[in-house]
Amino acid sequence: QVQLVEPGGGSVQAGGSLRLSCASSGIIFSIHTMGWYRQAPGKQRELVATIRATGNTNHADSVKSRFTISRDNAKSTAYLQMNSLKPEDTAVYYCNAQLGTSNCWGEGTQVTVSS
Repeated sequence: QVQLVEPGGGSVQAGGSLRLSCASSGIIFSIHTMGWYRQAPGKQRELVATIRATGNTNHADSVKSRFTISRDNAKSTAYLQMNSLKPEDTAVYYCNAQLGTSNCWGEGTQVTVSS
């Protein structure tokens, strides 16, 4: 059974930092593209960042230079380091594991940034 568990959310003041983690089980982690998405109230889910099995990364323009996605294949875990957080970063953040047409999602973790 595939599981993606995302501890690490929380509340922080603007300008602060948080690190999200996504611990996986039930998949061959190293060959999956891992991603972080977020959904704010009343908005559609949007891509934050992805990291391929090769290590190549892609970050949304809105988070470039502030957020960094990474992975540790030995721990089957993906991370999202979030710095210089803004109130508009407030959302539920979801971890995603993608391989071909297969997509798995975590349950999400709330990130709240206060001004």
